[in-house]
Amino acid sequence: MTFLTIGHRGVMGVEPENTLRSFVRAERSGMDVIALDLQLSKDGVLVVLHDAEVDRTTDGSGAVADLTLSALRELDAGQGERVPVFEEVLDAVRTPLQVSVQDGPAAAALAELVLRRDLSARVEVASFEEAVLAGTARLLPGVRTVLHSDLAGGAATVLARALACGATTVALNIREVTLDTVESLHGAGLRVTGWTVDTLQQLRLARALELDGAATGFPEIRSSGRFIA
Repeated sequence: MTFLTIGHRGVMGVEPENTLRSFVRAERSGMDVIALDLQLSKDGVLVVLHDAEVDRTTDGSGAVADLTLSALRELDAGQGERVPVFEEVLDAVRTPLQVSVQDGPAAAALAELVLRRDLSARVEVASFEEAVLAGTARLLPGVRTVLHSDLAGGAATVLARALACGATTVALNIREVTLDTVESLHGAGLRVTGWTVDTLQQLRLARALELDGAATGFPEIRSSGRFIA
């Protein structure tokens, strides 16, 4: 079974998260997939940021939705990096992308871009929101989708949510996952990944739980995984 290593916001353990620098290093480190987050700027551009505000990851402040692309470009996202536009990421790396969106407008903009650039084989869409994934699937028939979820309500609830929105993968907090949960989801034909796996001990746990992959912020997890059966 292939175990996927997913670069969490690039390799955010060693580089500024969700920056071109982080994505390029993730690709050079051999990550199988690069995970990133999208928000819409005030003027409707898909930019790569995790939070709805810029305060934590840049030297600026305020909501992304209240800032134009020009204003976002003036911010330092760490070590002199600028907030990337999603299309810049597409041009900077060739690794498959797991793209997280949390609202309908961002998902619609992403779907338009995927169709325009014929990216359906390269991009899978992730969200904590079932409605976002279901809506994306309607706009992009056949797109691979990832439901991020906690385990509130147990495995049966997560499974029902995933099936209802047509998710192909469920991503769970590694600290909450049990083998029974993984087996239940696998039994329904779903892939299961864990986040975030940033130590060798957590990687051993992920493999023992028979996960299909893990999101990590550290390049060394990629090389370590090859030696863990």
